[in-house]
Amino acid sequence: MENKLRIGTLVGGGNADHVIPQIVQHGFESFNLTFWQTTGKTDLVEMAKRVRALADEHDFVVPAVSVFGNPLTGEGDNADTLASWERLIDHAHLFGADIVSGFTGRITNQPIDESIPVFKKVFGELTKRAADKGVRIAFENCDMGGTWQTGDWNIAHNPTVWEMMFNAVPDDNIGLEWEPCHQMVSLIDPIPQLRKWVNKVFHVHGKDATIAWDIVKEHGVHGKQPFVWHRTPGFGDTNWTDIITILRQNGYKGTIDIEGWHDPVYKDELEMTGQVHALNYLKRCRGGDFVPNPI
Repeated sequence: MENKLRIGTLVGGGNADHVIPQIVQHGFESFNLTFWQTTGKTDLVEMAKRVRALADEHDFVVPAVSVFGNPLTGEGDNADTLASWERLIDHAHLFGADIVSGFTGRITNQPIDESIPVFKKVFGELTKRAADKGVRIAFENCDMGGTWQTGDWNIAHNPTVWEMMFNAVPDDNIGLEWEPCHQMVSLIDPIPQLRKWVNKVFHVHGKDATIAWDIVKEHGVHGKQPFVWHRTPGFGDTNWTDIITILRQNGYKGTIDIEGWHDPVYKDELEMTGQVHALNYLKRCRGGDFVPNPI
């Protein structure tokens, strides 16, 4: 399996042991376990035991464990987010994961620049903690509706900010959890961006987008009409063969994990239909299953 760039999907960390057995037979090769704002009441030691037993049985890996919240403010429902980052860093190895991912957080409703000093303090410490555990930290490149001027969740959605972040915390074990979709919603071409930033890409989410250029040209990006949709891979605009080629050319050893539950068409009763299509599509884009050469 080490010759295979594994394709998997995201599952909620709190009920992973319940969901994985229901879907693993579709051919998923990895599972990124995710939490929203807090790891909550989940016993990470116990969950890791159950997931590792399933991994041994079904031959999958857990590349990353993730918490998506705002660790820079700790306000409201984000009160436990920073502690959840620490918890996941300390327990990642139990899942066999070497990546903890999530949002950077943000000083809410302020320009991105205002968040950098707090980011440096918080993630300077978390990155050291992670390094001591053999863990890498990766930030999803999702804007969560934010812009340069204002936002509530995350600053890691623009290459200019990546420069600022990685200058503020210049450690080798801090990088990106990248996907093309989050760049395409800003009309950024993901391919040249990936080529430039691939060595900071630790984990890839399988999510794409469809850009309606006819709507952009007629109505712009601030009109009433939606001009871009998040898509499950295989239904969007991105050439994933190119993405996988760039990843392999640069020695990427991670997984691509499908982030479902966003597609405007393959949703509700068609959710797993879309995800399994994406799984098989991405496997084709990587060249199918590994075939050994003759000796």
